[in-house]
Amino acid sequence: MGERIALLVRARSGTGVLAQLTGTIARHEGDITSVEIVAIEGDTTRVSFELDLPGSGEALVEELRGLEAVREVRREKSLMKIYGKRIIIMGGGAQVGQVAIGAISEADRHNIRGEHISVDTIPLVGEQSLAEAVRGVARLPRARALVLAGSLMGGEIETAVREVRAQGLLVISLNMAGSVPEAADLVVTDPVQAGVMAVMAVADTAKFNVARLKRREF
Repeated sequence: MGERIALLVRARSGTGVLAQLTGTIARHEGDITSVEIVAIEGDTTRVSFELDLPGSGEALVEELRGLEAVREVRREKSLMKIYGKRIIIMGGGAQVGQVAIGAISEADRHNIRGEHISVDTIPLVGEQSLAEAVRGVARLPRARALVLAGSLMGGEIETAVREVRAQGLLVISLNMAGSVPEAADLVVTDPVQAGVMAVMAVADTAKFNVARLKRREF
């Protein structure tokens, strides 16, 4: 029976080094579920991998350590196990803060029961800035839901919302002016409730299912 492991590799910076690392992982039948360049420090680069392996991973670690380009390999705990699923909240500062109150309180209730949910916030204004940020959420590791908190959002932001929803991201919008509420999965008037519902929608320990709702505005 295999396991999911996380590795932090410090290696020499340069062309082809990442290919050497992933090639070694492939030889050990590792299925990479996440890879991120954590930092570039002078002539070395730190790369984080999360992968599923058919074995314990000790042989893979030893072979990686034997590569000429590798300076250090450390086994770490999976970020999914530490931080878990992510709720992203963006928009006007006051509204973001209120949504965060609901989301953090609800996440705490589920995390005590063994769930792993974290909450990220970014106060942000401006159509273009928000549209770019919305699209960026689809690239964030472990992001499961986005809450848009503001008083007016539309135009390019609506287009971005439809794009990320098509990629499987749950989008909750406050009941505000503009066309974004029309594009979201759920529209919630109370910001605290919006945060609570976002967490309930992604928590395995909750019995809340967005697809079963008979209405989408609350």
